[in-house]
Amino acid sequence: MVATKLNKEQQQAVEHQNGPLLIVAGAGTGKTTVITQRIEWLINNNLASPEEILALTFTEKAAGELVERVDKALPYGYCDLWISTFHSFAERILKEHGLDMGLTTDFKLLDTTQSWLLIRKNLAKFPLDYYRPLGNANKFISALLQHFSKCKDELVTPDNYLDLAESYRLDNDLEHDEDASTEYKRLQEIAESYKIYQQLLLDNNYLDFGDLINYVYELFKKRPAILKKYQQQFKYILIDEFQDTNYAQYQLIKLLAAPQNNITAVGDDDQAIYKFRGASISNILQFRKDYDNAQEIFLNTNYRSCQNLLDASYNFIQQNNPNRLEVQEMAKGRTKKLLASNKGKGIFEHLHFPDVTNEVVGVVNKIIELHDGDSKTKKSTTTKKNTVSWSDFAILVRANDQAKPFIEGLERAGVPYQFVASRGLYAKSLVLDLIAFLRLLDNYHESDAMYRYLALPIFGLPQEEIVKITHLAYKKQWTLFETVRQYNGFIPLSVEARTALQQAVALLEKFIARAKGEKTSHLLFDFLNDSGYLKYIDSLEEGKKRREFSYLNQFYKKVKAFEEINDDQSVRNFLAELGLELESGEQGTLESTLEDEGPEAVKIMTVHGAKGLEFTYVFVVNLVDQRFPTRERSEPIQMPEKLIKEIVPEGDIHLQEERRLFYVALTRAKIGLFLTTADNYGGSRQKKPSIFLTSLNLKPVTAKDKALEKAGYYLEALDQKTASLPTTLPADLLPAKFSFTQIKDFQTCPRLYYYRYILKIPLKGNHYFSFGSSIHLSLQKFYEEAKKRGMSMQANLFTATTVQKPIRELVSKEELLKIYEANFIDDWYPSREEKEKYFKKGKELLRDFYQSDFLESSTPSYLEKGFGVNIGGYNLTGKIDRIDQVAGGYKIIDYKTGKPKAKLEAEDKEQLLIYQMAATAILNQKVVDLAYYYLDNDTQVNFLGTEKEQAALIAKISKTIAELKGFDFYKFIAEHGHCDYCRQII
Repeated sequence: MVATKLNKEQQQAVEHQNGPLLIVAGAGTGKTTVITQRIEWLINNNLASPEEILALTFTEKAAGELVERVDKALPYGYCDLWISTFHSFAERILKEHGLDMGLTTDFKLLDTTQSWLLIRKNLAKFPLDYYRPLGNANKFISALLQHFSKCKDELVTPDNYLDLAESYRLDNDLEHDEDASTEYKRLQEIAESYKIYQQLLLDNNYLDFGDLINYVYELFKKRPAILKKYQQQFKYILIDEFQDTNYAQYQLIKLLAAPQNNITAVGDDDQAIYKFRGASISNILQFRKDYDNAQEIFLNTNYRSCQNLLDASYNFIQQNNPNRLEVQEMAKGRTKKLLASNKGKGIFEHLHFPDVTNEVVGVVNKIIELHDGDSKTKKSTTTKKNTVSWSDFAILVRANDQAKPFIEGLERAGVPYQFVASRGLYAKSLVLDLIAFLRLLDNYHESDAMYRYLALPIFGLPQEEIVKITHLAYKKQWTLFETVRQYNGFIPLSVEARTALQQAVALLEKFIARAKGEKTSHLLFDFLNDSGYLKYIDSLEEGKKRREFSYLNQFYKKVKAFEEINDDQSVRNFLAELGLELESGEQGTLESTLEDEGPEAVKIMTVHGAKGLEFTYVFVVNLVDQRFPTRERSEPIQMPEKLIKEIVPEGDIHLQEERRLFYVALTRAKIGLFLTTADNYGGSRQKKPSIFLTSLNLKPVTAKDKALEKAGYYLEALDQKTASLPTTLPADLLPAKFSFTQIKDFQTCPRLYYYRYILKIPLKGNHYFSFGSSIHLSLQKFYEEAKKRGMSMQANLFTATTVQKPIRELVSKEELLKIYEANFIDDWYPSREEKEKYFKKGKELLRDFYQSDFLESSTPSYLEKGFGVNIGGYNLTGKIDRIDQVAGGYKIIDYKTGKPKAKLEAEDKEQLLIYQMAATAILNQKVVDLAYYYLDNDTQVNFLGTEKEQAALIAKISKTIAELKGFDFYKFIAEHGHCDYCRQII
């Protein structure tokens, strides 16, 4: 039996055995708990092993949370968990079976911006007439991509579109009907453009996100043997946030679940808010028709909010009737009305202000008042003085641009905050600094970039001295760079300013000289270190430091992503790509960093971003006409009705979606929900309150009320407020699971761990690591290719593979060397000569390996086998290079490119000992041998961990992780200097 704390409906959902199951999980009803415990229950009752369960959701964060919970639930660990997003699942299938579809398995995945760039660079290939861009092509390209994405959501191929155009031509008299002729040309143009776009993707070895789902669906339809393999493997399928699936995703899952149809769909139609991403609310309504024998369980006990907040939310969302699942269920006596498990009445207020400035002041003051435990909060029976933190507050906006005034208000009040935005990386000050530096490497005469460069805090140039230089540049009509080189004799500068200028120019010239022959990432990395910029960021206040390092890490990953899909990795080409991105309207994707920046901050985010989250107090702001709900924006290119396969709800679809979005906002609050409006947001017209407020029967509290005046809702009061900032490192910045490398880094130096895993500073690579990774990857690809060509398919996790032919008959030596050439990692070598030397050495190693007895005598059963295992009460994850089936059990092998040691010390054995314990815990055969295989001289160093060695390592790991979880990083950093290891980072 599962945990007794489950309620009756949750227990029924967890213990459902076979057949389809629809779990209608209202807000705050514990759906993630149900999914987690259902997976645990299926495994513990021997209905399925971990790799026989497929669980899919929609965000990496949600998938990670589910994996983390399953980690804790499974006592021994797992191998090959299939818990991921839809797209990650599809990518995994295509990496394994792409060749069966005529796709290469080393395809690169493009995001929307990269797809935009692909079309922009090949615009001349598109047969445009009707949609020919007369001016800026940006909107046109974006409209096309949006339309192609919609087509893929509906499983519409280019050939389907061409067939539609041809059918239209046959059904209409184009010769005599000019309108029909124009429409035919439009349809034909879109169809041909769609086909050209798909061909461009294939020609360049690219896929976009829509392709992942479509190609896997096509694979399963055309290759029934492969479909059957996965149908037999996945005994149970669970879909989280089912209301967010699109038509293509649902069809794929129906295909995969057949014929047993052990599919669990968990969702809530009232929280379907991603229509703009292609989500089809009709899927959750359609599920009952597709599976008329499905068991249906409604989760109605809410563990988040007070009852009066739930009642208001429920009454509001009923305005979407009859297009709600509840209406279909009323005949069965079912309801979606949520019942609060928490007692007490929540605070529910509508605060109204004369203008947006006062609205900001009112919201900020209210947050401070609640945080400080003012007597006014005693009206809530569930609130006690000083029991709330800044993390208990959220300000929800309908659109990102509405957040700025509230950010400024919190800054003025000294309240820690975090703006959780999905766009805007390229507008961050730090990123603008780095872009300015790169622009100077390409053209040092760009004066605006030079100005930003000179103003960097690392040089310490006073603003008044920079003004003197810019004034001289204007007077002489010189570029700023020329002025810095020639100012002497024209303007007086302080000794300190002259010294700073010399340092800045010398540094810049050093990198200009390197710019033509080096990768953008290497130049950027060295500049950050050589200039002292990393040290400057490291000196900032903790909250700002984490924020700045997060932006730096994200921009650095953008540069690395650019290098992965471009042969020309120069600064000039990077800037050209970046220029096109900005031209497209792209602002730079921002990763969600809620967990990275710690809990002690008020969260500002869009309502979409708040989906799945909860807060003690929620402020939904700017609730006025045209802001929430927003105006409907129709798709630039409408989808032809004949191609739409989903069932479209009746009524005003846009308004229904906006109501669902507002319902999500209302149901985020635990005990305090504040809806705010103002009369004036700029412009000549006074704003009307949102139509959503009229149905809530809330009397607005205005600035005329004495209580509001007493609370100090005035601009002057804002600057008088002071807020306490966090002084210790939040515990939830530490991971829930650990790798061997993480543990070793902490043992080496806590500051090193702090830099690498908490601040996530970009690290300089090591050419030894690049070389070793090149060899590892080449051997992995080599054996995978051999498996595809001649090895039998692995039936399940517990069955080893057998070779049908000798491996040398499957893959030639020449092919192995070509694999190496394609996968050689050329990063971080100290010189071109060193890189060439290692490249040749790798070829020699692999030639010798191909002729070795080791190749002929052993065959891997598993390659790069991922695992998660409980060791000493902690979750450890990793990947095992290779596992071979040998007499009596398994042999674990780790490749080495260095020289073998005469004797292995205890620390040398640790990684393989972890692999031994993981494999023993997870696989059903014992490990009988561990080996380091040295390619340099074709030798092995073998051993097997004893119980004593394993116990000692478990104790060491447990002690290290326990120390890490309770470690005071701030105190350590304040009291200890940099060691040789962390000094290499900063």
